[in-house]
Amino acid sequence: MAIEKDFSRNIWCLFGLPFDAISLDQAAAEILSAANENERCFLSTPNLNFVCAAQTDIAFRESLINSDLTIVDGWPIVWVAKLLDIPLTERVAGSDLIDYLYRRDTTVPLKIFFFGGEPGVGELASRTINQKPSGLVSVGHYTPGFGSVDDMSTPDIIETINQHDVEFLIVSLGAKKGQAWIEKNRLQLKTPVISHLGAVINFFAGTVKRAPVWMQRFGFEWFWRIMQEPAIWKRYFFDGLQFLKLLIFNVFPYALWKRLNNHLVSDPASLNTQVIEGDNIISLKLTGACTYQTTSILRPIFKDIALKKKDITIDLQAVTILDSAFLGLCLVLRKATKQSSCHLKLININKTNARIIQWSGANYLI
Repeated sequence: MAIEKDFSRNIWCLFGLPFDAISLDQAAAEILSAANENERCFLSTPNLNFVCAAQTDIAFRESLINSDLTIVDGWPIVWVAKLLDIPLTERVAGSDLIDYLYRRDTTVPLKIFFFGGEPGVGELASRTINQKPSGLVSVGHYTPGFGSVDDMSTPDIIETINQHDVEFLIVSLGAKKGQAWIEKNRLQLKTPVISHLGAVINFFAGTVKRAPVWMQRFGFEWFWRIMQEPAIWKRYFFDGLQFLKLLIFNVFPYALWKRLNNHLVSDPASLNTQVIEGDNIISLKLTGACTYQTTSILRPIFKDIALKKKDITIDLQAVTILDSAFLGLCLVLRKATKQSSCHLKLININKTNARIIQWSGANYLI
């Protein structure tokens, strides 16, 4: 996406990751717009497994920050957001998004390509999609096997994908490997939209069935997955332990603090800014509240300093309070600076704001 669009995202920081506050309809519209305009869109769909993996795997976390659209694919994330008054009110599962695009009534189907999966699964999924008119048409599939990311990134493989007229490349390699493969190759790929949606290829192929709707709505899809694929119980068990740790040390303390200090969070917010530009670095000094109410002031400033392609420090010494909306916007700025091989750092942070940053999982910004 263009940098102007990036800094207009309604984005929030939770567990140290960016999340777009977006509905299923809006996410589908973003995908179709990117495809129609041939505009790059790296879509990520963080679920609980993504959140837990990102706590210890820096490269994996960076792949989510580098995404152009991150949608909430997990009810536990929605529940935590509600507890913290973060407006991520809707679970937008990657499978639901593809199903929405598949079922829409159109004469111009979205052209997709499957990359990954077990041998033969991509062919089965493509055949299912193409057997009748729908909102999708499969223009190809490729099974790279089970080698390394480098093994799956040869010029011949990239050219094989690029030879097809692909609008949406659906990757199925396992979460970490899939995100790493996308990060390595997305600039060489001609497809505008790309995402790792591991289970989608299996759902279309019929090798794995989705949980009943009631199970999805009440957050029991994990139980259905274990019944279908017993080998993944260990992943869910250890993710559950990691999530419990995040609840105890991050979520619950932040939620309690917000309720005890509601006057700080809800007071009318004002913000003053000062930009000091040097030869190699830009210092942005902020005074007042860095909250959702003042992000409209920061968006054009963040965009302008990002375009300078210099290292950036944000001085928070005179900031009374900050929140997840401000940190979400900082993650967009971090994405832009890293793409320019520059650095972003928050400095001069008081104790209260340092705790909020820690509870939000964003200590790496300090």
